[in-house]
Amino acid sequence: MIKAKNLVKKFGELTAVNDLSFEVREGEIFGIAGPNGAGKSTVYNLITGFYPFQGQILFNGRPIAGKKPHQIARLGIARTFQIPQIFESLNVEKCIDIGSRFGSPGRYDRAYREKMIEFVSLGPVRHDGTAALNLLNKKRLMIGAALATKPKVLMLDEPMAGSNATEIRELMDLIVKINQNLKITVIIIEHFMKVLTELTHSLLILESGRMVCIDSPEKVTCNPEVIECYLGDSYA
Repeated sequence: MIKAKNLVKKFGELTAVNDLSFEVREGEIFGIAGPNGAGKSTVYNLITGFYPFQGQILFNGRPIAGKKPHQIARLGIARTFQIPQIFESLNVEKCIDIGSRFGSPGRYDRAYREKMIEFVSLGPVRHDGTAALNLLNKKRLMIGAALATKPKVLMLDEPMAGSNATEIRELMDLIVKINQNLKITVIIIEHFMKVLTELTHSLLILESGRMVCIDSPEKVTCNPEVIECYLGDSYA
């Protein structure tokens, strides 16, 4: 579904992504992990059109390099951010409404908007101002607005950050529902290895912009190089 070939991104003398190639298959939950500064969010920014780069990215066989973020979103790739990005002057309903209108230009689907509000469990706060939401509901809102665009791929950037154990479980359950019930391919960056080993079908480990390995979570967490550069001896 998404195929990255020989990606290179430099910021001056710093090589943030170094000759990286990988493939995300349709229907899977694909995880990306690695130490801070490994290049994870940079990879997201390359896929979603925020940075120019060397190499090639294909989405359903079509090159998307050079397209603007809104053009890539309209193709069917939606994303969230580690720090929630929401319209704090609006209420919940109107925020998800914006996603629905953006994803369905000229053919606004009110019924789908309603479905997404309920899907992310925001029905009870649909008329509340977004600035007053707690962190968990802000994350639900950001995911709901992304889902309202009717994406084929949803890219989540550290959705568990700042959450407690109960909230993490709720978000994990939501991600599974997105993948299984809505049939949306999910890519997730996350630091909590337990989340990734439970959720993902494939797991990519990055370090200093390069691929350490890519495999099933079970094999990745047993890889000596992954243990050395990321997980540590205590995990092993």
